[in-house]
Parts: sequence; structure tokens; C-alpha cells
Amino acid sequence: MGTPPGYRPSAWVHLLHQLPRADFQLRPVPSGFAPQEREYQQALLLVVALAGLGLGLSLILIAAYLIRVCCCQPPGPPGTKSPPPGGGCVTWSCIAALLIGCAGIGIGFYGNSETSDGVSQLSSALLHANHTLSAIDHLVLETVERLGEAVRTELTTLEEVLTQRTELVAATRGARRQAEAVTQQLQGLAFWQGVPLSPLQVAEDVSFVEEYRWLAYVLLLLLQLLVCLFTLLGLAKQSKWLVIMMTVMSLVVLVLSWGSLGLEAATAVGLSDFCSSPDTYVLNLTQEETGLGSGDPINPGTPWILRPLCPALPGAVSNPFQQRLTLSQRALANIHSQLQGLEREAVPHFPSAQKPLLSLEETLNVTEGNFHQLVALLHCRGLHKDYGAALRGLCEDVLEGLLFLLLFSLLSAGALATALCSLPRAWALFPPSDDYDDTDDDDPFNPQESKRFVQWQSSI
Repeated sequence: MGTPPGYRPSAWVHLLHQLPRADFQLRPVPSGFAPQEREYQQALLLVVALAGLGLGLSLILIAAYLIRVCCCQPPGPPGTKSPPPGGGCVTWSCIAALLIGCAGIGIGFYGNSETSDGVSQLSSALLHANHTLSAIDHLVLETVERLGEAVRTELTTLEEVLTQRTELVAATRGARRQAEAVTQQLQGLAFWQGVPLSPLQVAEDVSFVEEYRWLAYVLLLLLQLLVCLFTLLGLAKQSKWLVIMMTVMSLVVLVLSWGSLGLEAATAVGLSDFCSSPDTYVLNLTQEETGLGSGDPINPGTPWILRPLCPALPGAVSNPFQQRLTLSQRALANIHSQLQGLEREAVPHFPSAQKPLLSLEETLNVTEGNFHQLVALLHCRGLHKDYGAALRGLCEDVLEGLLFLLLFSLLSAGALATALCSLPRAWALFPPSDDYDDTDDDDPFNPQESKRFVQWQSSI
């Protein structure tokens, strides 16, 4: 099956799509996008579980490193206050890790923006497609109602007026049959009427989820930025309480980073499976939602409802509605010619037939105007453009943003793990706080100065 115009799966899509997948029993799972299948769901959950495993290993390694540093370090000579060897290296490694984390925050902001732009493009394409489908249904219903009213009133009145001329009655009944044929053909064009799968509802749901996702990532990025900045401030000021507080916060952000990494990886893998062959899933989903699996007279194996959305199908033509549009146009032309003949033949002998004929001419003019709008709306290139725009937003911008967010989570996890290993050793190098050493000799509240003042008063 071909891909829509303007969209080609990227190299990242092919790379992620080729990754092996397995369920909880480690049995291979096909890489086709099937979110309703239990095995495929387990494969994506296993990707999230791998991130949880990475978090567990990180915490174990951090704990083992700190235990080794605390318990296996040889004690120094008593009375010495010199810092342990390698102390400066520990502090600078912590600072370097935090600076790398700050660079990762910038990458995260860019990835979050790219993902939001892609979702906005997807929602816009869905809304435009919904507007097109709603306009088609509205025009079809309006035209069918007008033609039905004309058949019930004007044509019936004409038959009653022209009962004395059988050939004119036959022409009027021919116009009735042509109007009924147009009505039947047009009713088949309202293909989205009553379908539970609404592009408008999908766009609203996607926008709702994206709003909270964007906000959650902004808060996570700001939280990590504050942790990095306050940790650097604590190291510069040699404030032990601030460094201890930021160490606890770094542990919290480390857990959140690994969690977001798992969600991003699973989403990117699932999105690559969809983007590798989007037409297949969209066709199957629409067939399940609508039940229109064999209504295409051109290609019975393809859901007719999505023929405009999925080009390059086997045996497809340029416009699946062309046959109905052509038949309707011919029927309208026949009605016009028959009404013109009736106007020439009947009005001179039956003046009362002029009013229903004029009303019929007006109805046909409105019908032809609606018909030309339908031809423009049912043009395949319009829906192809919406379909391609939705795929480009989802499979290019969103996937690229997810990959940048994945890189941010990796850098964040690595930087915070390094900082958690270095911070306890760094605050151990801070000079001890001694209240008596920091007091001024001229300070009247100095205990030693107060003692000397008392001794001086007693000696007087």
C-alpha cells in the first residue's frame, strides 16, 4: 500500500520499527501496530519496565558507591584537618554533571516544543477534515430535501395540470424518475453521516491530553533546572544544608527522569510502528468503527469510506465518488432538458403550469450550485492533503520531539546519578562551622571578651 503525498517514513521510523519486541514471556511479537492486541500491549509495557530496571540499577550503583566511599575510606591521622585526596576532582565532577544536566534541559524544552507543534498540526488537520465531512453531509441533506420537496409538490402539481396530454405527463414522470435517481445517488455521498468515529472528537481528545502533557514536562524541566541551579549555589556557598536538601530533590528528579524515559521510549516505539504503515491501521480501524468493509464497488476488499484518504490502493481510481457524481450530473442535465421541453409545449396551452415549472427551475439551480460545491469538497486531493498533514505532524514533528525528550531524560538521569554520587563527598569537604572561631575579638558579645570585662571590673 502506498503512502500519502508529501509523507515518507523517516530513517528514525525505520530504525525503531526494526527493533525486536517481546511480551512478558519474552516471546517475539510482530512489529505491526496493533494496540488492541494483548501481546503488543505487553511489548510496550516491557519497554517501560526496562526503564524501571535502569532506575533500579542506578539506585543500586549509587548506594554501593556511597557505601564504599563511607566504609572503605582509610581514616586520616588524628588532629589533621587537611581534605582527603581527590576532593577537588569530586567537586568539579559534580559541577560538570550538573552543567550537562542544564544542557539536557535545553534539549528537553526544544523536544517539548516540537512535540506540541506536531500535535497542533495533527489537530488542525483533523478539524479541517471534520469541516469537510460535515459540509458534505450538510449539502447532501439540503439537496435531498429540496429535490424531495420538488417531487412531492411541483412535479405532482404538473402531473395534475397536464393530465389531458399523455405525452406531457410521461415527460413529467420521466423528470420525477430522474429527480429520484439524483436523490438516491446523492444519499450515497453522505458517507460520514452517523459514523461514531468523529475527527472532531479525536482532535479534542488529542488536544486535551497534549495540554496536560506539555504542562507536566514544563514543570519537570523547571524542577530539574531549579535543582541544578540551587545545587551549584550550595557548592559555591559551601552551604551544607542546601546541598543536603538538593541531594534529596535530585533523587526525586532522578526517579521522575527514568519514569519519563520509559514513557517516551514506549510511545516512540509504538508511534514508529504506526508510521511505518499508517494506511493499514487507519483502514482497519475505520472498518471496525463503521462496518463499511465491503461497500466499495470499485474494490470490494477496501472500506469505501476511506478511499479518499488512502491513495495508491490496488486498482484505485482518482476519485471513488466519480461514478455517483457523473450519474447525478447526467440526471440533472436530463431534468433540465425535460423541463425546457415542458415549458415550450405546456405553458402555451396550460398557463397554470408556469408557476410549478419556475419553482422547479429555481430548485434545480440551487441543486446544481450545491452539486458543484460537493464536487469540490469530494475532490480526493483535499482530503489527501489533510491526511498527509496529520501524518507529517504525528510521524515527523511528534516523533522528533519524543526523541529529543528521550535524549533529555538520558542526560538528566546520567547527570543526576553522577551528582548523587559526588554530592555526599563534596559536602564532607566543607569546612566545619565553629561559632567561636568565627567571632570577632572586639565583639562585646564574645564570651572571652565578656570574661575579661568582668575581671577588669572586679579588679577596680
